[in-house]
Amino acid sequence: MSHPPVTAQTACRYRALSAGLLSILLTGCSQTPISFLDPQGPVATAQRHQFGLIIALTSIVVLPVLILTPWIVIRYRYGAQSAYRPRWGFSKLADIAIWGIPFLVVVVLATVAWRSTLALDPYRPIQGDQKTEPLRVQVVGFDWKWLFIYPDQGIATVNELVVPAHRPLALELTSASVMQGFFIPALGSQIDVMNRMVTQLHLEADHIGEFPGKNMQYNGKGFSHQRFVTRVVDEQTFHNFVAHTGDDGMTLDARMFDRLMAQNTGRTLAQSLARADVGSNNDGDGKGRDDDAGRLRFGHLPDDLFSDIVDHVSPDWSSISTESAGVASDVSGSREARP
Repeated sequence: MSHPPVTAQTACRYRALSAGLLSILLTGCSQTPISFLDPQGPVATAQRHQFGLIIALTSIVVLPVLILTPWIVIRYRYGAQSAYRPRWGFSKLADIAIWGIPFLVVVVLATVAWRSTLALDPYRPIQGDQKTEPLRVQVVGFDWKWLFIYPDQGIATVNELVVPAHRPLALELTSASVMQGFFIPALGSQIDVMNRMVTQLHLEADHIGEFPGKNMQYNGKGFSHQRFVTRVVDEQTFHNFVAHTGDDGMTLDARMFDRLMAQNTGRTLAQSLARADVGSNNDGDGKGRDDDAGRLRFGHLPDDLFSDIVDHVSPDWSSISTESAGVASDVSGSREARP
C-alpha cells in the first residue's frame, strides 16, 4: 500500500514542530546556576531537599492514579474478557486505601511544610562561624534597577552585589517605588520588597562565581530588565573591591539620586553616565560578557541613606565631603577599576 506524498506545507509543519521541541529543551541550558535545583548556598540546598521530599510524598498518591487509570480503562473496556461484577458495591480494603493513604500523605506534608517554614524563615540568621560577622547589605528597589548599600564599608553599587564566599549575608530590603520581589535563585528565598517597609533576608554562598538575580514582581515596562549579578568572591578580592570602590567610585549626590529615582533601567542609566561596565569585564581575565545589567559603583554617599529612603525624607547631602564630591561627581571620567 503506497503512502501519499508529503507536501511542502506538511514538511514545514514538521520542521516547525521539531524546532519548537528543540527550543524547549535548550531553555534548560545555562553556563551559570539559575535555579535552587543547582544550589550554591545552604538555603537553596535546603529548599532543593524540601522540594524533592514533597515530590516523593505526592508521588505516593499521584503515581497510582497515573498508572491505574489507563490500566483500568484497558482491562475493563467493553468486550474485554475480565470478570464482570454488576452487583459489586463496596470494598473495605479499597475504601481504606482511597481515603487513608492520601490522609497520611497530607499529614506528613503538613508536618514537613511546617518544620521547613520555621527552618527557612528569611528573618532567621544563618548559623555560621562564630568568629565571622554577617555582611550587612541594604537593598533598595527602584524602577527598574537595584541599589546595594554597604553601610559598614561606606560604599554602594547599582545592579551588582559583591559578597565573600562562606560568610553569612544579612540583607535589609525596601522599595523606593511599587512592590517588588527580590530573588537570587541559586542562593534561594525570594522575598517581597515594599515601599515604606523594611524586610529582612539571610543568605550565604558556598561557591565562588556569578549568579543572576532579578525582580519577580511585575512593576512596569522595564520589569524584564530589572536584573542584577551576584558576584561571590574570596575574602581578599572582596577587600580589594571595597578599597577600589571607596577610592574610585562616583558620588551618590542629589543629582545622582534623582537619576536613580527616575524610571529607567540600570543599563540605560549606566550608558547615560558613560561610567558603566556594560557588556565587558575588566577583571583582567580577558573574558567578555553581556549581562543586560549596567553596573555602577559609588564610593561616597550620604549617611543613613537607606533609612531616609524608607522614611521618605530628604537625605543629608551635606554629610558627603566636598572634596570627594568634586572628584567623583564628574561622570565623564574613566571607567571604575574592578578587583
